[in-house]
Amino acid sequence: MWRSDIFLRLVGDPLKSRAVFLIALFLVVVMGSGFVLLRGFRASSQPSRLETFVARGVRNFAIPHSARTTKNPLEATPEILQSARDLFLTRCSPCHGTDGSGATALGRHLYPRVPDLRSAPTQRLTDGQLHYIIEHGVQLTGMPAWNTLQGGDPERDPWQLVLYVRRLPGSSTPQHPQLTATSTSARYVGSAACAKCHAQLYDRWKKTPMANVVRDPREHPDAFLADLSGNRVAPFTKEQVSFVYGSLWKQRYFTKIGDDYYPLGAQWEVKNKKWSKYHVADNTDWWVPYYPTENSGRPTGPLCDGCHSVDYNIHTHQVAEWNVGCERCHGPGSEHVARPTRTNIHNPAAMNYVAASDTCIQCHSQGRPPTDPIEGKHYDWPVGYNVGGNLRDCWKLEVPSLGQTDFYYFADGTAHKNRMQGNDFVQSVMYTRGITCFDCHDVHGTDNYAQLRKPAQQLCLDCHGPQSPNGPRTATLAEHTHHKEGSAGSSCIACHMPQIATEGPPNTFVRSHNFKFIPPSSTTKYKIPNPCTSCHTNKSPEWAADAMRHWPERSPWRAL
Repeated sequence: MWRSDIFLRLVGDPLKSRAVFLIALFLVVVMGSGFVLLRGFRASSQPSRLETFVARGVRNFAIPHSARTTKNPLEATPEILQSARDLFLTRCSPCHGTDGSGATALGRHLYPRVPDLRSAPTQRLTDGQLHYIIEHGVQLTGMPAWNTLQGGDPERDPWQLVLYVRRLPGSSTPQHPQLTATSTSARYVGSAACAKCHAQLYDRWKKTPMANVVRDPREHPDAFLADLSGNRVAPFTKEQVSFVYGSLWKQRYFTKIGDDYYPLGAQWEVKNKKWSKYHVADNTDWWVPYYPTENSGRPTGPLCDGCHSVDYNIHTHQVAEWNVGCERCHGPGSEHVARPTRTNIHNPAAMNYVAASDTCIQCHSQGRPPTDPIEGKHYDWPVGYNVGGNLRDCWKLEVPSLGQTDFYYFADGTAHKNRMQGNDFVQSVMYTRGITCFDCHDVHGTDNYAQLRKPAQQLCLDCHGPQSPNGPRTATLAEHTHHKEGSAGSSCIACHMPQIATEGPPNTFVRSHNFKFIPPSSTTKYKIPNPCTSCHTNKSPEWAADAMRHWPERSPWRAL
């Protein structure tokens, strides 16, 4: 009891209370200084939870009330979101990453750490708080003040970024309870049902190859790219053609027998403008030994139609819609059409990078179902996969055998068969850093080749401009490529996405999607085409390798 009395007397005396406070503060400072001395004062130290909590609290407390209650004056239109995305990639992604995770070389080594913009503490901030942080930066951190940066619109740009931050994909595949329930109860309604609210996107999509990969010639008489009367390879009539397939590289023709479709024996080579035989030969695709040799024994249902339609039913052979419709990527839409909200429709842009890209990889890859056969049939597409689910449960990619060139891959693991963009992409550094297919492509349609969001060179340089932390680490693009800017040799995709994956017909190739540079030595050792002599056709791989060894800023080991 007497000790309590002494304590009360000390606290009750103002002078003595101050002394107790100062002594306590001194002890805290001494202990904190000792902790700093023991740990060191360096950016590589991992902030403690207490430090993170205090730093975030002080930052939020310092935002004026008038700023935190300010509303965003901008609406999230597609044009504004595209502009915001461009700003984020050029100004923010070096620290925050393209996905907002902060898992970058800079973000991991700043003190305090770059926050995960997708996390709850960030997403709980008001629009006004986010805007204040973007506009004014944060003292004693690596976060710069936007209003001091040159270029752009300092009044409008921060608000655009607020909209973009709100739409960053979550750190895991979002499975809102209502969305999960909707996936079970919703029905497929067809892409036309989406046009009422998404007219602009719908109109763009209608012009894409995705929307026109399979066409009924009775509804689309203009679908034929060639005069059938010139077909001397395996003649057939228009009346025999139930579906016309393809328009970019080759055009094939399906006829209906019973409740299934079968390929006819000739194809039109679009680039070469000639008819040629269409028949999948022995020792090629994995499924060939399981089907008769004749095309009339190879139905398109198990071999093609699952990727050329929405909701193909393997029992009835019926589809909700032919072609790659809206619901192929967004799931059944009846609930969303009836009550449009974000929680009753799948949006790949809101998924993590694996699930997001799997939406495309489901068809843009070579593989086979993990369980084969399925009810006695061999399927060349992921039966049972629905967007938002786990593709790995329904599909396994063909695996390269390093050092061996086979039907699917070159000896270094680079794909050379058609429809293998996904097989390439998952091997790339881009994929491991969280880039998704639609960071570059917009399947709703654009005016650019391959539905790219921007012209290819501009798209690459958004993230890989000169002196970028992502490379190249040179002052100019010409210094990196040793070719004049604007020339074919200075094109990013010429070296990092060479056209070496065949689309079937001779001289018809699409670009590699693993983004790695194939050195000339790989041509000598493994017969893999390299970008240098693919352009300098009169030169040898040895010439190209020797030229690269003398590039002063390039590692000589990259040319081996």
